[in-house]
Amino acid sequence: MRFELSMRGSTKFSRLMLSSFGTSGFTSSLGFSRTRPCCTMAEDRKLGGFLDFMEKLRNYEKSGVPKGAGTDSDDGFDLGRMRRLLQRLGNPHSNFKAVHIAGTKGKGSTSAFLSNILRIEGYSVGCYTSPHLLTIRERISVGRNGGPVSADALNTLFSNVKVVIDESIDQENGALTHFEVFTALAFCLFSQEKVDIAIVEAGLGGARDATNVLCSNGLAASVITTIGEEHMAALGGSLESIAIAKSGIIKHGCPVVIGGPFVPHIEHIIRDKALPMSSPVISACDPGIQHVVNCLGRKDEKPFQICDLLIDVQKDMRLFIHLPSLKLGMLGDHQLQNAVTATCTALCLRNQDLAVRAGLESTQLPGRSQFLTTKEAEALQLSKTSVLIDGAHTEASARGLADIIRTVHPYGPLVLVVAMASDKDHAAFATQLLSGRQPDVVLLTEVNIAGGRSRMTPATDLKASWTSAATYHRAGSQSGLIVVTGSLHIVSSILAALNVISLRFHSLLQRTCFPVIRFKLGFECQFYSKHDEAVLAKQNFELLKLKESIHDELYFLFHSYCSTI
Repeated sequence: MRFELSMRGSTKFSRLMLSSFGTSGFTSSLGFSRTRPCCTMAEDRKLGGFLDFMEKLRNYEKSGVPKGAGTDSDDGFDLGRMRRLLQRLGNPHSNFKAVHIAGTKGKGSTSAFLSNILRIEGYSVGCYTSPHLLTIRERISVGRNGGPVSADALNTLFSNVKVVIDESIDQENGALTHFEVFTALAFCLFSQEKVDIAIVEAGLGGARDATNVLCSNGLAASVITTIGEEHMAALGGSLESIAIAKSGIIKHGCPVVIGGPFVPHIEHIIRDKALPMSSPVISACDPGIQHVVNCLGRKDEKPFQICDLLIDVQKDMRLFIHLPSLKLGMLGDHQLQNAVTATCTALCLRNQDLAVRAGLESTQLPGRSQFLTTKEAEALQLSKTSVLIDGAHTEASARGLADIIRTVHPYGPLVLVVAMASDKDHAAFATQLLSGRQPDVVLLTEVNIAGGRSRMTPATDLKASWTSAATYHRAGSQSGLIVVTGSLHIVSSILAALNVISLRFHSLLQRTCFPVIRFKLGFECQFYSKHDEAVLAKQNFELLKLKESIHDELYFLFHSYCSTI
């Protein structure tokens, strides 16, 4: 088998797109309706002063979290600082009921499922999540439609409380962080809008997270989705310390829903925390809960999984629901598990079966097992090619993504486009992602990871890479699949570059272009640089480094792994 990757067609396409975009942005003709829809940069331009203010605050998402900062110890974040800020703002977090969600993976999806269920039930829902893909407004949604907070609402709120925030910054000797201030703003907005309930996602850990100021009298439930090896140093260095940190969100007398599956001693840590606090624990892995994926279907050119779900829990709290032929647009066993966790939480809040089904079935989250439509792919000249984008970046999420690929695309050409942050476990990620279906091509590229710890490939280069890869697919008799993964940052770049949404991104187009590492498994292939300089890879598994490599460890690990196949 042999194919050629030619940049000629993609270069022409890039020029065409650049001439269309110009320097003033563009407007998409394609629809984009999601649980948390991404909005235009025109709206964000109104936030100039607010964003400038926030940019000056200490941002641990960019700088990295200090060792032990998420633990309930002397090294942990100072929750007193957050409480003092909220007190100066009138304690807005005491004016609404909340569900507090922590966990290594699955927080965003569980929040989306639960928010949708509650909105369909008729509640006005506030939702606070992180990180965002394209605009910071995505982190806050208010009301019954689930969209990001408007720039006008955010500006008005900020203007009303800026004096208090400035005073707090002075009184705290400049120690208030970006996350603390934005969390406080979210709580102020939820209070102002009189939401019936808020879904609040912890940023890091739980015990010392800025969101962990919610009191037991205002907490409807605590949710811990999963426990995994991420942010190890910040959370104490072990699975046990991570479990202890995340179980810090448990409050006296409030039900606790745990997702899992957990290894037994980790689940015991959570239960041991809940027991003396008289907090009933509901496990989404309870023997009375049965769920299975039966088959795949398609709607509007996108796959969904048809599942059966039965919850019949007799312990602690009586929960029952039966949802046969449940249609989930969020793919994979891990997303079904997230749906079960959200459903258990909804049942704790006494929601109705019809609202649960409708909420689960209507949930779709950008960048999580997201397929582009045929129309969207054709706009990129990717006919006969499916494009799947997923922000997987851990061993567990890579395993889930590999399962999705095997299910939706068991045969036919497969291309992986991967970019990762430098602090992730690249070996584990590569092992899981490549352990299923063998990809025909892997493109290793760079994106601007928060904090600049990894270099960046602009949207135009990424777009050229996908178009180049599709040359092979169009030449074959079978339709192919392009999977883009490794980081939510690369997903964000894709959503910008693909013209799926209305977005002004001329600043991306003006940044310096970095190279892409491309390698081919199992047969010869021909490579072209972005300048159409051809180099023939004459040996199997040979990697071509164009000008500069990305993170050397990632290069080495993928090369070593592929050499053993």
